[in-house]
Amino acid sequence: MKIGILGGTFDPIHLGHIQPLQEVKEALALDKVWLMPNHIPPHKQQPNSSTADRLAMARLVCEQYDWLELCDIETQRQTPSYSVETLATLRRAHPNNHFLFIMGMDSFASLPSWYHWQRLFSLCHIVLCQRPGWSLDNRSEMNTILAARQADKSQLDSAVAQGQQAGLILPVAITPQPYSSTAIRAQLLTGELTIEGLPDEVSQYIQQHQLYR
Repeated sequence: MKIGILGGTFDPIHLGHIQPLQEVKEALALDKVWLMPNHIPPHKQQPNSSTADRLAMARLVCEQYDWLELCDIETQRQTPSYSVETLATLRRAHPNNHFLFIMGMDSFASLPSWYHWQRLFSLCHIVLCQRPGWSLDNRSEMNTILAARQADKSQLDSAVAQGQQAGLILPVAITPQPYSSTAIRAQLLTGELTIEGLPDEVSQYIQQHQLYR
């Protein structure tokens, strides 16, 4: 199976996460997309809501889409979650799956700051969500890597057929999203109850548990 993976804090999860994933799924004909909330993110401040609440909200969203599944592997650790370690564990547990790690151009540009980042190319394919306004320096190391590894859906299909489970970078143009977790948390702090971009089931959970107050 071709499995897309999106990691993040999802604090809270919203349509700005979900709608680009749907576009990626359709563009690359993925079988599933796994949402992978993290517990102790190494590159961000600690989340505003608890791991249990973020898992619960992500689970509610997964129940609304048959192609979305919750992957809680990183929330079971009591140490920072590094993507290469997580992907290595997933590859051992699911040796026949083809994992496609989904990230934005901003994250891709900062990959050299990630723990053992070069190993990613031996563990998975990378889906690069292209948003307007983000580009790589033509002289940068990451631009050179992208040029060497860039592929499209037909090349991905060939790689899958040949059992090549890692190494490609697949740019996918996605529709710009007006939603952000930071903005949504700010709206929730003011007491707003109806917030654009926040799924109803997530909004109800937040109100029920009085989060972000």
